Amino acid sequence: MKRHTVIDSPYGPLTLVADEGALCGLYMVGQRHRPAEESFGARDDDALLDEVTDQLAAYFAGELKEFDLPLRLDGTPFQQGVWEQLRLIPYGETRSYGELAEVLGNVGASRAVGLANGKNPIGIIVPCHRVVGANGSLTGYGGGLDRKQRLLDFESGAALFS
Repeated sequence: MKRHTVIDSPYGPLTLVADEGALCGLYMVGQRHRPAEESFGARDDDALLDEVTDQLAAYFAGELKEFDLPLRLDGTPFQQGVWEQLRLIPYGETRSYGELAEVLGNVGASRAVGLANGKNPIGIIVPCHRVVGANGSLTGYGGGLDRKQRLLDFESGAALFS
């Protein structure tokens, strides 16, 4: 049974959704492809959501660079492959949509990678913000380009939160 909580962050409120012992959603206010609120289940603070909250707090404090949480990412096999590749992009680094398509074995699939990236249900923890255009430009982000830039600046050390 799904449960959720809402926490504060430097990027505004974040809705965390858990189901059967795994995090299955992290959504920002106004995020594209955000499911309907009623799909998040009852509002509840359980141990998993407390752990997610603690790890996010450590991340925002600059103390955590890799999350260690049970995740459940529901999607097509292609989306699953893209989301797995996102988790391999190191903190503070970026990859282009084309680079991800190449790693996935389909050089011409950069648009499909972008679509899968945009449907990532667990933002920040599955770092879709680390994917940029071929020339390094910011393109697409379900949470908005301003948040994407702020996350990239934060991870590169260009901006710190207190």
